[in-house]
Amino acid sequence: MTHDSRTDVLLDPRHDAPLDGPCRSGEREVFERGANERAEAAREREEAAKAVCHRCPVRLPCRRHALADRILHGVRGGLTPDERHRLLANTQAVSAK
Repeated sequence: MTHDSRTDVLLDPRHDAPLDGPCRSGEREVFERGANERAEAAREREEAAKAVCHRCPVRLPCRRHALADRILHGVRGGLTPDERHRLLANTQAVSAK
């Protein structure tokens, strides 16, 4: 167990996930893409993960952690890896102006 003071959330270092979030329960499988997962199945799984994130009390700290540490896999804080990548790219473009 580690504490990330930048995001004020207790994390399980093996999964980069908050220890007190609902993603730590039986719904864990919706947060990670499976091998050979088809695009439609991935979208459905990501929407299910986002629904879990939507009701999560640590969603925003989890999102900040995923963005700060550039976590490249899984839905974190209600954002997919592609959404996090676009958000970071937009933030960097604005900062460069």
